[in-house]
Amino acid sequence: MSPGAPARRTPARLIGVLERVDIPAWGARGIHARVDTGARTSALHVEALTELGAGRVRFELARGGTDGKRRPPIEATVLRRGRVRSTSGKLESRVFVTARVVLGGAEHRIELGLVDRRHMQNPMLLGRSAIAGRFLVDPGRRYLLGPERRK
Repeated sequence: MSPGAPARRTPARLIGVLERVDIPAWGARGIHARVDTGARTSALHVEALTELGAGRVRFELARGGTDGKRRPPIEATVLRRGRVRSTSGKLESRVFVTARVVLGGAEHRIELGLVDRRHMQNPMLLGRSAIAGRFLVDPGRRYLLGPERRK
């Protein structure tokens, strides 16, 4: 490629409104994720979120994924704290961390808000900042990156 030539972009892959996501470093496979282009940020359901000080948190992933097993607590560095409008319309304060997620065989580092989503159908929400430039969403289809894995 010559200097000044435009960089070649990998074509965006088509995904459905529901997909499965892995977070290998946290031992999480097959997390049901709702793709939401109306949400800027992504969110992950966690339990027992504890501030450790020095910009670190500890939390547990809920049982689920393909094996239904509880995993050991995870520690992560806080990327930022922010206010997010929840599904119910209330402003909430959230802790954000980064994680490498695998979606459709491709690994990407994304920002995740740690939140209680126990009353939601899916433990993870993928917002537009996680998918922009990488994926196109077909809102009428599900699990385009692979078959839905049953619990």
